[in-house]
Amino acid sequence: MRLIRLERQPSRVAEDVRAALAALGRGDDFAGGIALAGARPLPGRPPVEAIVVLPRAVLVVIGVDLPDPAIRLDAPLTGQWKADGWPLVADGEVVNPATEALAFAGAVAERLRPDVPEHLPIATIIAVGPFVEEIEQPPADLAGNVRVLFPTQNSLLAAIASLTPAPWPCTPAQARALIDTLAPDTNLTGDALAAEGFTVTEESATVKLPPVKPRPRRTRPAGPAAVPPVVPPAEVTMPVPRVTAAAPVRTPPPPGPVPWRPVGAIAVALVLVVVVLVLVTTGGDDEPVTAPTTTTAVTPVRQAVAGIEFTKRASGTERTCAARAYGDLQARLQAGGCAGMERGSFEATVDGRVVAVSVAVLTFGSDEQAAAFKQLADTPGSGGITDLATETHQWPREPDTAGAAYQSAISGAAVRLVLAAYLDGQSSPEDPVLLRAAGAALGVRIS
Repeated sequence: MRLIRLERQPSRVAEDVRAALAALGRGDDFAGGIALAGARPLPGRPPVEAIVVLPRAVLVVIGVDLPDPAIRLDAPLTGQWKADGWPLVADGEVVNPATEALAFAGAVAERLRPDVPEHLPIATIIAVGPFVEEIEQPPADLAGNVRVLFPTQNSLLAAIASLTPAPWPCTPAQARALIDTLAPDTNLTGDALAAEGFTVTEESATVKLPPVKPRPRRTRPAGPAAVPPVVPPAEVTMPVPRVTAAAPVRTPPPPGPVPWRPVGAIAVALVLVVVVLVLVTTGGDDEPVTAPTTTTAVTPVRQAVAGIEFTKRASGTERTCAARAYGDLQARLQAGGCAGMERGSFEATVDGRVVAVSVAVLTFGSDEQAAAFKQLADTPGSGGITDLATETHQWPREPDTAGAAYQSAISGAAVRLVLAAYLDGQSSPEDPVLLRAAGAALGVRIS
């Protein structure tokens, strides 16, 4: 990414924004583009912290200065902001600093829209400072195109990965036309723009009105026993998972009557014996070591979040959490317990790669307990929650989660943990495709 410094901005966090953009480096295949720090798109209004013209998106970065540094910031787009549990106030009134920033960003986006290629989304980054270690946004907010973050190289990369990109990059000519409206004296050459990811593709050269979503690059046909899936949104076609449980039995019945009544009676008796044994062996005050079996979903259910369509492989709820965890997280849950857990496994196709996404939502008795658990879960090497589809053998091939990308979110007393890994190869926690899938899954519905 090439950083071009224009005007100075009034916010204190502006310097952090510039430092983070500069740290991304030039010519990165994922986060290329041109960052115009201090651009002034609206005459008579202050300059913004940055307008970042990426090959597949445009970011409007607005700075918000907090009164003091914070360890944790609860930052819903609408509603109360809290710094380390204390509400932010100004002149004795509770405030949400994002309100004015979002209105400003909306006006900037409206001004830019005629000059931005139709297929490029315009997203908003609310950069907060002077320093925040952890920022929490509700899952519903994360499903949109606004991110609240303390500007660092990693936080910017994660935000870009989780936002919906265009199906193909804008051309150097399109990028130069947009940049010239904001900074006419930049004089960027075609080679410089091409080095930052602005290229001419077959789609951009031939299609005048591009579709909103890209066509899938790869599909896996369902077998003859597949159940017809729920009709997906028209713009995306996803592979339909194979469901063998609903396949009709095509073998002809044996000749003559079948003596099913005695067999059924024996089966019922065996079930009653098993139930009695289970009640005897699990009775008492202690919680059983093995958690009850989770109900799994077998019918393909699809939903789109942040431009990615997720097909459900399995889902279920249970009251015991420790039995489904491992590592330090299991020890924490064994000591403190939880109020309940919901797990879901989803399949998605991102940039032609099939991704397995595992989601776990754990609910605790208090917000403090949830925050402590999330802090431990965010610590590398602290363990995790087992994937439901892997546990119940719902994947066509088991994904290797050793290098999975990780994302987490907290909403009150509920903590959501997400892992995303490729189904067809090795994964890396810094992979932009996996980070984007994991970020979108923060807003996916499990049930």
